Amino acid sequence: MYHVTIMFRAGSRCMVELPATCRLITQRRAFQTENLASDAFTKNSSDRIARMAKALRFIQALDPVDRKAVASMLRVDHSGEVAANTIYEAQADVFGYRGQISVKNLVSDMWENEKKHLHAAATMLDDYRTRPSALVPVWALAGRILGGFTAYLGEKSAMACTEAVETAIGEHYDEYVIVSDSSQLQHLSDIREKLSKTYTGDKMQELDESLALLRSVLVEFRDDELEHLDTAVDHDSQQAPAHALLSAVVEYGCKGAIEIAKRI
Repeated sequence: MYHVTIMFRAGSRCMVELPATCRLITQRRAFQTENLASDAFTKNSSDRIARMAKALRFIQALDPVDRKAVASMLRVDHSGEVAANTIYEAQADVFGYRGQISVKNLVSDMWENEKKHLHAAATMLDDYRTRPSALVPVWALAGRILGGFTAYLGEKSAMACTEAVETAIGEHYDEYVIVSDSSQLQHLSDIREKLSKTYTGDKMQELDESLALLRSVLVEFRDDELEHLDTAVDHDSQQAPAHALLSAVVEYGCKGAIEIAKRI
């Protein structure tokens, strides 16, 4: 049976117990909206051209395998944010229509956070010369249907949807910033190690800065998604009717979409 247990929660640290395939044991930060890594991609800046040039040099320094891995990662991130936005949008619409204003406000708060994620993810696609998924309209429609349907079932089902979606997305982010056990994905630590064998001095310092920014944004996004997961659990997601079935369907659907978005 799928379940999430908040094992420890005090201040800035939270441990989430998930199935063995998931490794969401993370250093957490208090939810915040200022001085974030993603600000580099969401706020108007006079150094935009310089940042884009730096990102291009980073991409050009990668070998074909790593370049493909980074492109896949960014494409999945953007696709996931598109779907997350339409999920929360649909849920907010349904709860607003029903007059459940407190639930609508809760969902809308998470939606506002996802809007910034989407802005940053879209900008990163441009900066790193990566095409979006060809199935973006599909992800948007799927999110709208999923969000509307689970909200129609009720608040607990909507929260169960959030729990399952954020679990799958959190695992995706952790693949790049924590673990390194996949033969197909080149994680950021692996990429750095390979670059250090080719570049030194100022060039390697610049590449390190690019990797650090990329990793910081991914960690920020992951922590936000886990904050949403905590919110869902706090609002009785696990009390939803047929919770195990609903969670499994949504989570594995998300994982399938992730694999497709990596390629298409």
